[in-house]
Amino acid sequence: MARLAVNVDHVATVRQARGTNSPDPVIAAGLAELAGAEGIICHLREDRRHVNDRDLRLLRETVKTRLNLEMAAVPEMVQIARRVRPDLVTLVPEKRQEITTEGGLDVCGRPDLYKRVVGKLKDRDIRVSFFVDPDPRQIEAAGRMGGDIVEIHTGQYAEARTEAEAAERFERILESADLAGELKMKVSAGHGLDYVNVRRFKAATQVEEYSIGHSIVARAVYVGFERAVRDMVELVKNF
Repeated sequence: MARLAVNVDHVATVRQARGTNSPDPVIAAGLAELAGAEGIICHLREDRRHVNDRDLRLLRETVKTRLNLEMAAVPEMVQIARRVRPDLVTLVPEKRQEITTEGGLDVCGRPDLYKRVVGKLKDRDIRVSFFVDPDPRQIEAAGRMGGDIVEIHTGQYAEARTEAEAAERFERILESADLAGELKMKVSAGHGLDYVNVRRFKAATQVEEYSIGHSIVARAVYVGFERAVRDMVELVKNF
């Protein structure tokens, strides 16, 4: 049975749009757990555009399931992660001009950096995930760097314009998930998944956890946050 981890970044984005204290991603995280989510995700960006240091500190104090900190592999973030000690760190690419993460991490490009960062995190008993495209080279590199988990970037699948295109891109995800399993890494998936396109993942038996945020926050506008999370939990737990 698959798990749902809820990304609360988009709750923080709504808050930052008006520069107020509401809605609070920490309260949203608590509601998500009450609704059945088995993990909470936040991305502390270098520019603090949505989640900030206060959010991360309070999330670490209050999350009862598993806290997954998404971050760039830069010294400031490594230092913060070592101090806060989330249950899991997911290393992601980060560009200032992007609206949201646009693709997977190029693990092959800087192996020495990632091996060093993984070592510093594991020294504090923090598990490490790599957010990568469904590319065998990147999956294999994540394994060599000591990754415990790979999160497969599903953005290209979510953006497919035709059924044939979606099917082809989904097949690449399946192949990547199988490869990660062969390399003894756990598999999660996320980016652009919603209440419709996630249904295809019933066939992705290697994927243990789904990282979903934007579509849940969007649905919450109509039905409320707890109900929106519960609806997604019901979908993925039957995979």
